[in-house]
Amino acid sequence: MAMNPMEQFEVKPALGLEHPLFQIAGHPVYFTNQALLMVIVTIAAALFLTLAVKPGRLVPTRGQSMAEMSYEFVANMIHSATGEDGLRFFPFVFSLFIFVLFCNFFGMIPGSFTVTSQIAVTFALASLVILTVIIVGFMKHGFGFLKLFVPHAPWYLLILLIPIEIISFFTRPLSLSVRLFANMLAGHILLQVFAGFVILLGAAGGIMSVMSVGPLVMIVAFMLLEFLVAGLQAYVFAILTCIYLNEALHLHDHH
Repeated sequence: MAMNPMEQFEVKPALGLEHPLFQIAGHPVYFTNQALLMVIVTIAAALFLTLAVKPGRLVPTRGQSMAEMSYEFVANMIHSATGEDGLRFFPFVFSLFIFVLFCNFFGMIPGSFTVTSQIAVTFALASLVILTVIIVGFMKHGFGFLKLFVPHAPWYLLILLIPIEIISFFTRPLSLSVRLFANMLAGHILLQVFAGFVILLGAAGGIMSVMSVGPLVMIVAFMLLEFLVAGLQAYVFAILTCIYLNEALHLHDHH
């Protein structure tokens, strides 16, 4: 029995909706498994953060403690990266962090779909971040925001450094999206490959069935590692967002 580890990333119509919902410029738009998981993630995150925190409790529950810790964690991250000015972007950064975190964790459920393993999703999130940075930069500094591309260096080096800074800035959506996409994609492929080994060795019978214990142990180890990576990638996405916002707020004056 051959198993294709890439099948788990296939985007297809969900809930038996084989017909498109509507068309845009002649292109059919379906309600896919990817869209379904994003809806589930959004609802689950909203319910958790709403129901876990209830005023009037003398002793906080575990859920409330986790929600409050996530608030404090993101607030401290924003403050350390951007200063007091950046705290007004707490709703934006917190929403990104929670969305990516829940998408990563929901993708670990067997039979689920990993939304952040799709470059289209991660690139859309990264583009939103960079667009926000550009808007914030121009709103605060006007055309002075363009000083971001002029580093402190001798004038004769600026001929080389300014184009490098511009290219570096506009490739950020790609690097930010690929970092998240590649880590989630690679981890899930690895888990699927070891799962295939377990099935193939178990089906072979005899001594081969005993050998399937090895890949099974590796699956457990990599599963724990993948949970760590899932949380770490959400943090990396959020902290890089804070760093980019800090540049838009303070240009070269605050690090």
